[in-house]
Amino acid sequence: MYRSRREFIRDLGLGGAALPFVLNLPGLGFANQARRKQRLVVIFSPNGIVPKDFWPDEEGAKFTLKEILKPLEPFKDKLLTLHGLCDQVRGDGDNHMRGIGCLLTGVELFPGNIQGGSHTPAGWAKGHSIDQEIKGFLQKDPATRTRFGSLEFGAMVPERADTWTRMVYSGANKPIAPIDDPYQMFQKLYGRAKDNELLKSVLDDVKDDLKKVSSAVGAEDRRLLDEHAAFVREMEQELKAAKADVGHKVPEPEPGVKKENDNLPKLCKMQIDLMVNAFQADFARVATFQITNSVGQPRMRWIGIDEGHHELSHEPDTNTKAMEKLTKINKWYCEQMAYLAKRLSETPEPGGPGTMLDNTTIVWTNELGKGSSHTLDNIPFVLVGNGLDFKMGQARKFPKVPHNRLLLALAHGFGHRIEKFGNPNFCGGGALSLS
Repeated sequence: MYRSRREFIRDLGLGGAALPFVLNLPGLGFANQARRKQRLVVIFSPNGIVPKDFWPDEEGAKFTLKEILKPLEPFKDKLLTLHGLCDQVRGDGDNHMRGIGCLLTGVELFPGNIQGGSHTPAGWAKGHSIDQEIKGFLQKDPATRTRFGSLEFGAMVPERADTWTRMVYSGANKPIAPIDDPYQMFQKLYGRAKDNELLKSVLDDVKDDLKKVSSAVGAEDRRLLDEHAAFVREMEQELKAAKADVGHKVPEPEPGVKKENDNLPKLCKMQIDLMVNAFQADFARVATFQITNSVGQPRMRWIGIDEGHHELSHEPDTNTKAMEKLTKINKWYCEQMAYLAKRLSETPEPGGPGTMLDNTTIVWTNELGKGSSHTLDNIPFVLVGNGLDFKMGQARKFPKVPHNRLLLALAHGFGHRIEKFGNPNFCGGGALSLS
């Protein structure tokens, strides 16, 4: 007999704090566990790429990964590169501003008072982003509704709110700030609002309830429950151990990105681990991960680079040393995507066949096609995973088509058959054919 979540919690006498641990148990037959789960992740890194070390020369199924994309070699049969997609949105703001502000919205920026390096000043985007469009579509249906709908992760994103620091929009003039502190994301996921110095274990509060749930479910659900509890315990210990060096003061982060942000690799790993766990627990099926910001200046000492990323990105192609460093920087960003893909590929799909990567599509992108020219042509779009049933294992080349058509294809992959998104002038030809 079908029982709602509310009835299950009431019948077992569970407290509300136990809810995050039972949402994803397939054996309970909740409405949103019956259908295949599809997921989307968008990863952002800034300042363009080095095209000669990024794009495959070949087109089709037989292609060679260049230096920047080599970390994705284990996932080559699940990989799709899309060359020739262009951000054709114009109007107010410089290319860095429009590059990130129009990246997922596909629409112009409002006039405003934020002055970039050139062009006219600008404000926020005039519309919502595609991740929020997909979230809304999924949340309307009980069969695909989740606790949060979407999660917005970040790493070393400046505390200031301006066009360069926001990628996700819930509506016109409504940017969503990413959560770039793992403490804060952990608290969002598990309802903790205490100072981290006094962090009490979530599990201490719900251990009796978890025993009740374990006695009421089957072996597979018990395994998932144990894995979830083990992850929470491990993350609590990692957060406590890392509290002195997370890169920000806690709970009030220092404003701005630190120039010596040597904690960025650890922050990225912690955020990715939290994201995978959130997907496994079915807290959300849409996520974004914004690593720094447009014109971001991380100094990647951990790979031997002391200069800021943005300042290096302005160097001409003739500066071979700078190009080598930029290639190393972008390869490091690619390694973050590869780590996420690896974690998902190693995680069985709860309640379904295969792995979570079989049901997740990761999109890695950027606000510029190339840093030194600030071009909005050939914006990097690299996809990994089979969540949207695109034809993977391909290097595709397009004749300078608006990137709005990819945004439409992402929605169509979820069965959301919208015909226009963002500026309708850039939706001619409809969704890109990627299946």
